[in-house]
Amino acid sequence: MLRGPLGSGWNIVSRLRPAPRFGATRGLASDAQVKKTALYDFHVENQGQMVNFAGWSLPVKYEDLSVSDSHHHTRNSASVFDVSHMLQTKWVGKDRVDFIEKLVVGDIQALKEGTASLSLFTNETGGIIDDTVICKNKDHLYVVSNAGCAEKDWAHIQKHLQQYQDRGGDVDVEIIDTHSLLALQGPKAAKVLQNLVDVDLKEMNFMTSQILSLKGIICRVSRVGYTGEDGFEISVPLPDSVDLTRILLENPDVKLAGLGARDSLRLEAGLCLYGHDLNEGISPVEATLLWTVGKRRRAEGGFLGAEVIQKHIKDGVSQKRVGLIVQGAPARENALILNENEEEIGKVTSGCPSPTLKKNVAMGYVPTSHSKAGQIVKVKVRNRIYPAEIVKMPFTPAKYYKKPQ
Repeated sequence: MLRGPLGSGWNIVSRLRPAPRFGATRGLASDAQVKKTALYDFHVENQGQMVNFAGWSLPVKYEDLSVSDSHHHTRNSASVFDVSHMLQTKWVGKDRVDFIEKLVVGDIQALKEGTASLSLFTNETGGIIDDTVICKNKDHLYVVSNAGCAEKDWAHIQKHLQQYQDRGGDVDVEIIDTHSLLALQGPKAAKVLQNLVDVDLKEMNFMTSQILSLKGIICRVSRVGYTGEDGFEISVPLPDSVDLTRILLENPDVKLAGLGARDSLRLEAGLCLYGHDLNEGISPVEATLLWTVGKRRRAEGGFLGAEVIQKHIKDGVSQKRVGLIVQGAPARENALILNENEEEIGKVTSGCPSPTLKKNVAMGYVPTSHSKAGQIVKVKVRNRIYPAEIVKMPFTPAKYYKKPQ
């Protein structure tokens, strides 16, 4: 539980804890090594409250703004987040699409150049190894996956890459350790960024990506995000990371935001946090992420765990991820979900007070028989039982940009 400057109402992620003030090189490292992004000193200078998240020292908030304040600012204006801890990789070779389709559930063949898709790495039993965003470019794939899964993702990719290459496949994968990653999110994000580029961002749809010059800094700009708002992720060369952040902050509509607001924003948007709402024992169907499995892939398979997932699609599953509105105290991770007879039927995987709705929101897994929106269940919080309702997600409407026809 994070207390003090954050307030007693916030429990962001159980893994967060104060980070020792020592440095480390960027890239993959052991769990004992806390890494710093290129913006570390900048965060400290701006009174960022630094914590250890997935082995990286990152700001959970900034001294001048509460988590709730940052959350509201993002929903109403624009915030910049340092997400450089995410694993960025580049996939090259003429067989790159064929190879990645053996590891993920998406129809990467069908992607047009310059477009991106959320997909899932799966294992042999149909469980989710990680969620990832894949962008298709003329001569390579640009892939972003989670920092907390970086070590296992890389080992998984390398294992199958070696086997594929041994069979004569033309593909290679490299870590992009030369770039930071910034997320500019919020309804004013496009207006802010438009002042820095010489292309019309109204022509750039959600889930598209291109190389742009931002005041002379060459970056990959992708119209994606983890907040439910319109926004962009910007892959920027390490030496230019602080300069670009300062340029963005010159706009009075932009403020810095940290992990705390990022967590409450993504939860309101019904988006999963790997290791909490997703893991290797949960299939895409159970996670209500079947939409990530391309139609062709559902029929043809050809990816790890395809047979299990195809069976889940055909026969159904025994549990599903659902959204919950909880009365009384906020339900946190591992809070028990009970049926009308107060018998345990599931657990909460993420939960927090919603700054936007002024209600307690959560997600978790329940039997399929209890997963229909409108059903009433109960949640046990600190030995007290509160009523809760199964609701559709997202909790707040998504505002992803689609250019006018």
